[in-house]
Amino acid sequence: MAVSECMKAPITTLAAFVLSAACLSAHTDVPSSLFIEGYAGQVSYAQGEDVDLHISTTAAKYGVEIVRIGAERKVVWTKDGLPGKESPVPEDASANGCRWPESVRVPTSKQWQSGYYEATLKCADNGGKWTHRGGRTAQSAVWFIVRPADPGAKSKILLQLCTNTYNAYNNWGGFSVYAYNSLSNNQGHKVSFDRPGPSQYARWELPFVEWAERNGQALDFAANNDLESHPEMLANYKLVLSVGHDEYWSGPMRDNLEAFIAKGGNAAFFSGNTCCWQVRGEDGGRSFTCWKQNFHSDPVYQTRDFKTLSTAWSHYLLKRPENELTGVGFLWGGYQISHGQFMDGPGAYTVYRPDHWILEGTGLKKGDMFGGKDTIVGYECDGCEIEMKDGLPVPTHRDGTPDGFTILCMCPAKWHPDDCEWYEKWDKGRVGQSVLGTYTKPGGGTVFTTGSTDWSHGLKGKDPAVERITRNILGRLGY
Repeated sequence: MAVSECMKAPITTLAAFVLSAACLSAHTDVPSSLFIEGYAGQVSYAQGEDVDLHISTTAAKYGVEIVRIGAERKVVWTKDGLPGKESPVPEDASANGCRWPESVRVPTSKQWQSGYYEATLKCADNGGKWTHRGGRTAQSAVWFIVRPADPGAKSKILLQLCTNTYNAYNNWGGFSVYAYNSLSNNQGHKVSFDRPGPSQYARWELPFVEWAERNGQALDFAANNDLESHPEMLANYKLVLSVGHDEYWSGPMRDNLEAFIAKGGNAAFFSGNTCCWQVRGEDGGRSFTCWKQNFHSDPVYQTRDFKTLSTAWSHYLLKRPENELTGVGFLWGGYQISHGQFMDGPGAYTVYRPDHWILEGTGLKKGDMFGGKDTIVGYECDGCEIEMKDGLPVPTHRDGTPDGFTILCMCPAKWHPDDCEWYEKWDKGRVGQSVLGTYTKPGGGTVFTTGSTDWSHGLKGKDPAVERITRNILGRLGY
């Protein structure tokens, strides 16, 4: 029956009642799904720059609340009643971005403290007009970083956040650079920042930031790729920090930090799996490529100019192991209490050289272990090729570990076969170490590494040795 006939039919009998129900069905306005998602147009903004947010939503109106997340959550901007618009999702969004138009522009100022920021997007409605009535809400978050307009003015310590790692694991749109969390287990090789997706800040860097700020330690913030796009800022700092899971580095990032160290700047890697894979920035820094173990599919491989080959930094074709920067590398490390390796491991370092200044004030002695309560050695770890001399570990330097590198503490670690045996130069069954150590370049720049992603667990757990070592590093190298 046509709708016009429905409207004319008298409702006087059971049949007519059924007919009326059919009319209602014909007019039912079933609500579409309610969602809201978005991303920032840049990974980082200098104080005073406008933040452009690109948002897609089925809601007619939505609100935004922007918060700086550190030792405390500080709300810096809110706005409600913004007009919503749904934008299409391109099939290649994972690699080439969503290309959504700008939805809202937020002015910043020098009153916005340098740091990690999150914009919470919120919307609500009352369901359908005739059916499916009920209050509905949707919420998501957009992250970005505010870097200082005057680098070094308030702190001589720069924390560059592991934003490339955030992007590498983001599988919004179907693909990341990992097969296990990509559509149909099909690993991507290019990933874009121009798409929604979570960060890993809360898991890795936030406990360090909370500890530092609660202890009166000011930090400036930047993104990984600011080392590439704004290298001039490095000259204003004494110490550059890497915290947590800092896995993906471009060639220019590494070149610029190594030049900083060679000129007397310091670096502290409170991180593990650091600088493991080389990436190539694309689209003006809004995406990067990393072919990883499929390096033979990288177009660069065909040129035989392997300098920018997007595979492991320690790969023999690159001839530039991460050890040359950090002192340690993943090839000589592995997993502790993760990936099925050393699942009953101590999660703690054994001390070998307690008299070093880095361990000053800890009260630790040779053979002591620390950090096990909070499993500060865990997840992914970096080490170096080691030999024992007079009961003490020393590097062989055959793996690129610099002359003068001093091993202070160690803990066993091991790769999972699925992660390493693609590499034909891998020694099957090798057990590595998470190595905590340091070296100083001829130009005076000192590099420290924990060789573990999970150092900040000890700061969160208030381990006295972890706190003292961290203070020793920041106090000596950051001023």
